[in-house]
Amino acid sequence: MNIKRTLIVGGTHGNELTGIYLVNKFECEPQLIQRESFETCTLLANKKAYEIGKRYVDTDLNRCFQPSCLHNPKLSSYEAQRAKVIYLDFGTGGRLQADLVVDLHSTTSNMGLTIILASKHPFNLQLAAYLSDVNPNVKVLYCAPKTPENPYLDSICEFGCTIEVGAIAQGILDAHLFQQTEELVHAILDYVQAYNQGAPPQLKDTLTVYQSIGTIDYPRNETGEIQAMIHPRLQFRDYEALHPGEPMFLTFDGEEIVYEGEGIVYPIFINEAAYYEKGVAMSITRPENFRTKQLT
Repeated sequence: MNIKRTLIVGGTHGNELTGIYLVNKFECEPQLIQRESFETCTLLANKKAYEIGKRYVDTDLNRCFQPSCLHNPKLSSYEAQRAKVIYLDFGTGGRLQADLVVDLHSTTSNMGLTIILASKHPFNLQLAAYLSDVNPNVKVLYCAPKTPENPYLDSICEFGCTIEVGAIAQGILDAHLFQQTEELVHAILDYVQAYNQGAPPQLKDTLTVYQSIGTIDYPRNETGEIQAMIHPRLQFRDYEALHPGEPMFLTFDGEEIVYEGEGIVYPIFINEAAYYEKGVAMSITRPENFRTKQLT
């Protein structure tokens, strides 16, 4: 199946400026993102949150795309209504139905250049393999939804991914990460062009995908107050091995709290600012290798 329309989204979170300013750039210079075999559209997803400089107005827009929410007339929050509009425009059967969604995000964690797959569809895996070939610093992540329904914006069509870059503070721009994100967007569009022409690029033999296997919250007291911080030896070490017995948290009195799980894990989204309210100090992953020649 050829891809007829690609959607590039920025501002799903209103204080993540990289995607917002890239969308602004592409809307001012649309020729940058057009290719012969398909149309590329842009979307500033949460304009009101951007205008007030916050992640969201009422609730996280990137948790509002479950079918049960999209079709629930009783949900009236700004983000719930915005999700419905986006889906009716670009989702399956929409007036501008997208075949591929690329959602641009940034993080305060040291995630570098991360491609988060909307699903393990062979196209998504092949695209991720290509991007990791183009830039060896690219990491590939898959986080299975915690519920049977996928709540993320990039799930509104069959093909999709999120570009997550960091570390960058909320509400600011980083020129280097901006340029690297733009390069990845162009690489995605070039891949789609080659895919539509029946000549996708040759890929390296294996693709490593970090599979999310759970989350760990900060130690808290009975009232929910945080009792420890990310240990200095773990801070900014996203995608690095964490062994049982190694320090994970440090209490305010200087006591170390170690990782007591089974086997080596690879933490990501370590100390992400937006996840304090979600009860997540980090996600933990394990790598899995895929043979790219079998991704058909």
